[in-house]
Amino acid sequence: MANPRGLGKGLDALFADAEPASTGGEAASELPIADIEPDRNQPRREFDRQALNELADSIKEHGVLQPILVRPISGGGYRIVAGERRFRAAHLAGLTTIPAVVRSLTERETVEIALVENLQREDLNPVEEALGYRRLMEECGYTQEEAAQRVGKSRSAVANTMRLLTLPEEVLEMLKTGALTAGHAKAVLSVGGSPEEMTAAAKEIAKAGMSVRDAEKFARRRSRAPRSAKPRAKSSIATEVELSLKESLGVEVSVRYDKGRGSLTINFYSKEQLMEFANKLGK
Repeated sequence: MANPRGLGKGLDALFADAEPASTGGEAASELPIADIEPDRNQPRREFDRQALNELADSIKEHGVLQPILVRPISGGGYRIVAGERRFRAAHLAGLTTIPAVVRSLTERETVEIALVENLQREDLNPVEEALGYRRLMEECGYTQEEAAQRVGKSRSAVANTMRLLTLPEEVLEMLKTGALTAGHAKAVLSVGGSPEEMTAAAKEIAKAGMSVRDAEKFARRRSRAPRSAKPRAKSSIATEVELSLKESLGVEVSVRYDKGRGSLTINFYSKEQLMEFANKLGK
């Protein structure tokens, strides 16, 4: 599939270079670990300690089988582009050098490679994943559809994950620590209401140890709780337009319609996406 705004074969080649030297491409060099630093802006914020220790044990026995990718930095030394987990595990294993491919890269290339590498591994927590998609759109200029193509996901999957960023901060922290899964969080989103109401629902789901299915049932009951004014049933035309726009735009859309009047709300997740919608409306 073509990547109209991506780096094309150049980026694919960089990933090929990050494979073991036997696969071809530019050979890896043994670099001193002391000369390498992590990228402060790397998408992954949490590293599972047990998994790192297991990888370190493997490295002690077999060595680092896949080189990391680094770029030179001003003043000497190197910064990691891809492979920080291998770097950390090698350090834990007591290695003083690590195989690495050195490439001169722009800031955009660095950001894109790091984001795509991490997002394709599918072991980020849901908040890291959502923030990764947002950065891919904001810093690399992708639309939501292009970002989805770049990481091999559907546009709806990316949109649904990015919706998690609209949750209250306390609920996001529960997602980061694993107290809630992405499925639980989506149930919390369906509760609606104020941030306080969503936070209270999230805490109740976590405290009760609900399954995702139970959380969805709980959220439906919660969202149907009596309110000061019962909402009017949505008309068929509003429902039809909502579904159509959600499918074509890949974002959450809300339509309110009554007797020829109403409102249209379209969610967006980056400045670029807002401008894209504005241009479409302007035409």
